[in-house]
Amino acid sequence: MDSKEAIKLIEQYQPLIRKVSFMYAKNSAEADDMFQEICIQVWRAYSQFKGDSKFSTWLYRVAINTAISWIRKEKKYRFEDKDDKKAFIVHDDTPFYVEEEKKEQISALYRAIKKLNDVDRSLVLLYLEDVAYAEIAEILGLTVNNIKVKMNRVKKRLKKIMDNDK
Repeated sequence: MDSKEAIKLIEQYQPLIRKVSFMYAKNSAEADDMFQEICIQVWRAYSQFKGDSKFSTWLYRVAINTAISWIRKEKKYRFEDKDDKKAFIVHDDTPFYVEEEKKEQISALYRAIKKLNDVDRSLVLLYLEDVAYAEIAEILGLTVNNIKVKMNRVKKRLKKIMDNDK
């Protein structure tokens, strides 16, 4: 496993890394910095990837752990730029045919997700990416049953947050 392979895989999985960065960052500048940090950590840790799981599973784990570590380390320096519209816009990969009203609903969902704790936010991110419960359990180090229970609770919490934000 060489660094050229790692670079190719990082390039291939950029959208996944960007989504994790977006989900944990408070603003677009922080998301860009976090994206770089995740890429560096993936590149550094690539030699430890043994192929025991899918690469995407391993990558999610590295990306989420890096993002959470970033937040904990930078907490006292973090700020939320209320004028930074990029912090809450729909991802660039949202299909062009999505109506403006739907885009606002999606943005509202992302704003609500950002109010969740780190584990719940990771859970929702993986769920929205259609990652199977078994793989989510492996990434987060929980049981499948625990994932199912947490997901039901998180859905209720998100609905409540979104209802309160109306």
